[in-house]
Amino acid sequence: MRLRVHRRRFRTSLGEFRRRRVLVPYGENGAALTVETHAARWLLAFTDEAALARYARARGEGDRVWRYRTVWGAAVLDAGVPAVAEAGLPCGVLVDAGDGERGMVLPPVVGIVPEAVAVDRPGNDGGPESGTGTGTGVRGVQDMDSGAET
Repeated sequence: MRLRVHRRRFRTSLGEFRRRRVLVPYGENGAALTVETHAARWLLAFTDEAALARYARARGEGDRVWRYRTVWGAAVLDAGVPAVAEAGLPCGVLVDAGDGERGMVLPPVVGIVPEAVAVDRPGNDGGPESGTGTGTGVRGVQDMDSGAET
C-alpha cells in the first residue's frame, strides 16, 4: 500500500515537473551544466532562482554569476537528456539539487526519459561508457531569456 502511494506521488511530481518552466544553468560554452556520478551524467534543473542560489551557496560559489535558460521540464526530459546522453553516459535530471528532501531525482529509466536513452530499455546491455561533466566559470545568476541578473 505505501509503495503504491509513493509511486502515485512520484508520478504526480513527475507530471508537475514536465508541465512547469524550470531554470537550466549553462556554462561558458553554452552547454547545460551537468554533474557526473555513479557512471551517469545528471542535468541540473531548478524550480526557481532561490533554489539555484541555494545550490550555488552549497557549492561555495554563491558569489559568482550563474547563467541559465528557462525551459519546460518536458523539454529537459525529452530533448535535453537525449542530447547529453549522446556523449555515451546515461543521463537523468537532478531537480533542485542541494535542497535535500525538497529536491527530486529523475533517473534515466523508461517512463521518465525517452526509451531510446533509458538504461532499462528493452535490449540495453547496461554497459555505460565513461565521460566527463560540463563546468562553467561565470558569476551570479542571470536569466538569459529576460537578461535579469540576481
